[in-house]
Amino acid sequence: MMAVNLLPENLAAPFEYRFMQRALLTSVLVGAICGLLSCYVVLKRWSLLGDAISHAVLPGVAVAYLLGWPFFIGAFVTGALTSLGIGAIERHTRIKSDAAMGLMFTAAFALGIVIISKIATSTHLMHILFGNVLGVKTSALVLTLLASLVALLTIWLAYRPLLLYTFDPQQAQALGFNTGAIHYGLIMLLTLTIVASLETVGIILVVAMLITPGATAHLLTDRFTTMLAISVAVGVTSAVVGLMLSVSLDVASGGTIVLVASSLFLVALLAAPRHGLVARHWRRWRLNRAQA
Repeated sequence: MMAVNLLPENLAAPFEYRFMQRALLTSVLVGAICGLLSCYVVLKRWSLLGDAISHAVLPGVAVAYLLGWPFFIGAFVTGALTSLGIGAIERHTRIKSDAAMGLMFTAAFALGIVIISKIATSTHLMHILFGNVLGVKTSALVLTLLASLVALLTIWLAYRPLLLYTFDPQQAQALGFNTGAIHYGLIMLLTLTIVASLETVGIILVVAMLITPGATAHLLTDRFTTMLAISVAVGVTSAVVGLMLSVSLDVASGGTIVLVASSLFLVALLAAPRHGLVARHWRRWRLNRAQA
């Protein structure tokens, strides 16, 4: 928390409280882990899958609430089962992946809504759907830290197979990599990231944190390692700035974090050196002028 001491007094004051320190640390971890996985989600065009998994964990959260378990366990189990179910339907039937995702995540989400409507108050439902980072407990912070370490270690150890599978699965298979294991391993990492983000941005908004940082970085660079670094920076900046703004303005933290991430994407869309709209119009104007 040393970085907090570098802030102006009026901005640092809220972080004197323990719950604010836990919220800040959790936001930083979620921003970093979402930023890392976001690059793979964007390049693999798995945005719909991320949306599906984020909705599918809801019944697991409800069952964990019933049994008195941490949300993390129930959400991870149902997210993993739903992901495997989507893969099984896709591989063993004539139904395509988009239809399989639509079937599985809507059914799971509906089941979660029905269970929660019977066992919990609307407050619990709102926290699950939209996050409650200011209410994060120490146990949830530790679980988020462990999930972040698992994701970071897995990406570091399997960097080359993941990179090959992301850009060219056929080449990865030709080189002897087990693409099935890589496929399901990446889905498990995605599930882990979504579950770790539950209490920060909630089920509804987590998909934005899995898409926006990677999409922003994709506009700013063509190198994958640089894209990973930029995406993590965008995720962490969005989480920290969004948390501070939500406290200052007394508005929902999850929504504010996502709005900051969306604003950064808009800036990159306009001002990116090579792929931004301004640069593209400038090059087109110069080309037309040279041909005139």
